[in-house]
Amino acid sequence: MIIELKDEERLDDLQRNGYQIIQKKDGFCFGMDAVLLSGFAAVKPGEKAIDLGTGTGIIPILLEAKYEGEHYTGLEIQDEVAEMAARSVALNRLEEKVSIVKGDIKEASRMFGAASFDVVTSNPPYMNDSHGLKNPDLPKAIARHEVLCTLDDVAREAAKLLRPGGRFYMVHRPHRLIEIITALTKYKLEPKRMKMVHPFVDKEANMVLIEAVRGGKSMIKVEAPIVVYREPGVYTQEIYDIYGY
Repeated sequence: MIIELKDEERLDDLQRNGYQIIQKKDGFCFGMDAVLLSGFAAVKPGEKAIDLGTGTGIIPILLEAKYEGEHYTGLEIQDEVAEMAARSVALNRLEEKVSIVKGDIKEASRMFGAASFDVVTSNPPYMNDSHGLKNPDLPKAIARHEVLCTLDDVAREAAKLLRPGGRFYMVHRPHRLIEIITALTKYKLEPKRMKMVHPFVDKEANMVLIEAVRGGKSMIKVEAPIVVYREPGVYTQEIYDIYGY
């Protein structure tokens, strides 16, 4: 299939199933956090999954490559970004399995209906210091700072979207872990698994992966951490295993 690239766009090989993804040359591109979230999450055969704030569409596309779920949806508020993600879906001929929907996370449960998904994923904005941003309308600012949605918005809508017993998977920053757990339990999303991510074995964690279950009982398993780099520029074997080379 021939998909036209705009001047400011590039095509990247995902090294999975021959899939490719369209990204902005100088825009917000997917990173290790999205790759790790797609490896930490799980979608069972017949399940429906939605990714809140999907950006380039990387997480639904990687999940579709790994799992036999029935359908994957990516919700994205920015028109141009959503349109680009939809072209990536078409490029990989995934229109029957992956849908990109333009819309606001804060309205997700109204758009799709309560208890309409088995799995919700999100790689939300990490920064809550959005005051004083030079241009809060820029795509990079929207992706990184809580300009258009907060952690509370994500937790609330994830809980509404999930069927009872459904699973929510999120990647975030460890320094906000207290806020994260408070927000999840506020909406009856019980944290069940947690995994810290360290850039190097001797460096402190800079990401946390969390799985929560809607209506689950109170018990969390803290799994062995992930170390991303063996040395500068060289991934550990676990990262290659997660990514699926």
